[in-house]
Amino acid sequence: MNNNNNKICNPKTEVEQGISFNEQDYMTMLLTHLKELEKNMAIVLTECSNEKLYREYKKMFDTIADAQRKSYELMFYLGWYTLEEAKNTKVSSLHKELQTQLDNLS
Repeated sequence: MNNNNNKICNPKTEVEQGISFNEQDYMTMLLTHLKELEKNMAIVLTECSNEKLYREYKKMFDTIADAQRKSYELMFYLGWYTLEEAKNTKVSSLHKELQTQLDNLS
């Protein structure tokens, strides 16, 4: 893994550039659609009218969530998805903020 400038990524697999879609373009579209489907299926699960329907939709949700995760992992492996390492000060600051919000709920 490459870790320069707080970036966490793998070496980028180069793809042919041009007007036509390449593998990275297709994977980006697939991941985007799977994320959207996963969000919408979560809403469907909360609004199911009976247990049998819920179980059927839950199977679909799990399949979509697995496909989304595998697509993300492949894109990360190919260097097409980059993460940013958070500095300890940022993590500590967010933790303190969330702890304050939690305390205010009590």
